[in-house]
Amino acid sequence: MMSHKPISKFDISTTAPEGFEHEPDATSGFWHHSSLNSLPPADFIAPYSRHKTLPTPGVKYRHAWIIGGGIGGLAAAFYLIRDGHMPAQNITILEEMDVAGGSMDGSGNPEDGYIIRGGREMNWNYDSLWDMFQDVPAAELPEGYSVLDEYRLINDNDPNYSKARLIRNRGEVLESSNFGLSKPQQWELIRLMLKRKEDLDDISIETYFSKGFLESNFWFLFRTMFAFKNCHSLLETKLYLHRLLDSIDGFADLSSLVFPKYNQYDTFIKPLTEMLREKGVNFHFNTRVQDLDITFSGDKKTVTAIRAMVMHENTETAKLINVGLGDLVFTLTGSMTEQTAYADMDSVPKLTCDQHNPGEKSGWTLWRNLAKKSPVFGKPEKFYGDVEKSMWESATLTCKPSPLVDKLTALSVNDPHSGRTVTGGIITITDSNWLLSVTCNRQPHFPDQPDDTLVIWVYGLLMDTLGNHVHKTMAQCTGKEILTELCYHLGIEGQLDEVVANTKIRLALMPYITSQFMTRAAGDRPHVVPDGCTNLGLIGQFVETRNDIIFTMESSIRTARIGVYKLLNIPKQVPDISPTQYDIRNLIKGARALNSGKPFTGERLLHRLLDKTYFAHILPPLPEPEEAKQSHFEAEMHELFGKGSPLMNKFNGWITALRDSFSNVE
Repeated sequence: MMSHKPISKFDISTTAPEGFEHEPDATSGFWHHSSLNSLPPADFIAPYSRHKTLPTPGVKYRHAWIIGGGIGGLAAAFYLIRDGHMPAQNITILEEMDVAGGSMDGSGNPEDGYIIRGGREMNWNYDSLWDMFQDVPAAELPEGYSVLDEYRLINDNDPNYSKARLIRNRGEVLESSNFGLSKPQQWELIRLMLKRKEDLDDISIETYFSKGFLESNFWFLFRTMFAFKNCHSLLETKLYLHRLLDSIDGFADLSSLVFPKYNQYDTFIKPLTEMLREKGVNFHFNTRVQDLDITFSGDKKTVTAIRAMVMHENTETAKLINVGLGDLVFTLTGSMTEQTAYADMDSVPKLTCDQHNPGEKSGWTLWRNLAKKSPVFGKPEKFYGDVEKSMWESATLTCKPSPLVDKLTALSVNDPHSGRTVTGGIITITDSNWLLSVTCNRQPHFPDQPDDTLVIWVYGLLMDTLGNHVHKTMAQCTGKEILTELCYHLGIEGQLDEVVANTKIRLALMPYITSQFMTRAAGDRPHVVPDGCTNLGLIGQFVETRNDIIFTMESSIRTARIGVYKLLNIPKQVPDISPTQYDIRNLIKGARALNSGKPFTGERLLHRLLDKTYFAHILPPLPEPEEAKQSHFEAEMHELFGKGSPLMNKFNGWITALRDSFSNVE
């Protein structure tokens, strides 16, 4: 097995035993210690998963073909090398564009203007993301430091927060910590979290929630933070609530988020790509894969060839890539930013896709062709089939000093030129018919950005309504008209000419940007390794995982990691999502936040029970002086049991005796 001294007197397998679960599910059953269970609970694996496994037999002779050079494809290459022990020179990435990064882009210059189609909100408990980037060399720090080190040094010394998360009435800042949820509306959320995932197939958000809930501050915060439309999946909303339960009390000021120093391309994609290149990974750009040849033998499905079109000097040429015995194929399914339409100050973006059909030369073609071969590959039409429900538009503003910069500075937590947090995330305009949001992240946002220039990002979620000031839909507008609408909502439309003269704007209308949120049912999204597939792994935002959410870097990396572990049968698990949803501290502070910072029904009873115990610290402090606590507690008891109830008096006496017993050392 090994040329050096064995680490034990018994055989250690280089592959996982039959039945080993590479993608454990922490919700599947009760976990307990036993002699046959040496693994930790499924959602407590990291950093115990930092161990190195032994090479799969013959892996140095195997090759991997990765279709898609976005973060998922790059992660697949990373895990093949680090945990799969595959030689980097045996790995080839096929990418349709002429640059890696996929949807995580960032480009431009101060003369023509910068552009970022979208951004990624980051969380500290994205375990696979940080697992990978703690092994990727830092972009600017000296050798020995990682991207994670760089990220922590920035965020630990410049915590993120916002002082103007919601605004209306042309610049009025709302008290966004007031979620505006009545008791029945809070129960709508709680009931959703209690529902089983299996009971939410093909149900939309607007079908479940009341009109009042959908008009609340909480829903403005939630939907614009993650880009949910009311027609989107209720199931995905539920998954987000579980995944981000620990963050709910940070929704109002975005203190639950961490942001990079630069844009996502320069922060993540560039250093990861450079590392893979230096190790020997092959990159083939301008290569659009449209189909895979698959051999079916009983229940087994094996990829034997890749059919691609290679662009060279504006001419596409067909190319057949044979997949050898034992070789692996990883492919992206679907695309959020496929067929993006671009425009600028004086032009309007023009979509090239049909309302219900992306066309034969789109990034959806490969998945569509796979789905024709077997139902295990899912139903891509559920996601690309209605552009009106999946589309929104972003605008990247490259700004010299102007009234727009002055206005955003007034709404920011720090001077935009200080290098520190600026707006702290998006500022959402709640009375905007387009539901506009604007953000200025740490500056410079690009390494080559001049000192007197800011890069500001704007997006509108609703594409089917006319603007409040410009009577067109956002998708029908030029960059100048979008800038006009933004200035109107900020109360500076009278200074529009000065803003336009000092601003460059680049637009990106994305027909499929939230297609991953479309209502869906079990089986619509394929598994990472579909049933019977011997050498094919699927990665990205349109793939089924146990409990994780989508539209994150974490989900793309997680799918790649699962695929590598399963196809190489590495005796190593991918941690389930962080168990913060089960932490009583998060449940309590989340309930307090949903009640707009006021004690929720029953909270004073918890204080009465625990305030003299070891566990008192898990409770949020009560917002009242000590002398008022008893009267407020009695009022809560009246609410729970009814005023004058004998049961209330008896229960109150029992609580008092119990509390006294906690303080008694005898």
